[in-house]
Amino acid sequence: MKVKGIISEEKVTLPEMRSVLLRVESERLAAEKEMSYEFRRSIEHANQLSKTDPEKSRDLVSELIKMEKMKPEIAYRIANIMPKTRDEVRAIFAKERFTLSPEEIDSIIELVITHY
Repeated sequence: MKVKGIISEEKVTLPEMRSVLLRVESERLAAEKEMSYEFRRSIEHANQLSKTDPEKSRDLVSELIKMEKMKPEIAYRIANIMPKTRDEVRAIFAKERFTLSPEEIDSIIELVITHY
């Protein structure tokens, strides 16, 4: 299958993508269609790396976006990675032109833990 053009774009978290992939997989299995190697690898990747359910990940993104200094791209990255340590949060913010205070880092970790 070749992609001819992009119809629309929207950011989704990895757990949301996993649920979409599983829905497409069940439709293909019901229709007895063959699944490509790339599709099977995508499902495997999403299964291994999804750490929460889609609703919790979307809630986490909305909570993170409310924070000061938080860009939507970083909020989605945090929801996908679910960092548990200060070093992991610092690594996510490494390319930014500002540094987070220990209190800000702790509040991010606290949000992640409550949405895990």
